Amino acid sequence: MKIYNKLVRDKIPEVIESNNQICKVRILNDEEYLEQLNIKLQEELNEYLEDGSVEELADIQEVIYAILKFKKVSFSDFEKIRSEKVAKRGAFDKKIFLENVDEK
Repeated sequence: MKIYNKLVRDKIPEVIESNNQICKVRILNDEEYLEQLNIKLQEELNEYLEDGSVEELADIQEVIYAILKFKKVSFSDFEKIRSEKVAKRGAFDKKIFLENVDEK
């Protein structure tokens, strides 16, 4: 028996059962769900940092979508927040690396 104890995508139990395996699952309460989403976000980020694949970026985005849905924030509202930050502080297009700041 392999122990996972982690949040998985909705169809994973079906995939496991289609491979003639048995899995035990439970539905998380809201507090557990948000905690596990945050853990999953870190897990997916670590996987991206290890291999740099676009597929891992897609996984990160899926977790972000789930967090937004849980927090009842629409994607358009989220995009508005992102756009406002870009307008005020810029994006990361110019590859600027801040080395230090001195007082005048």
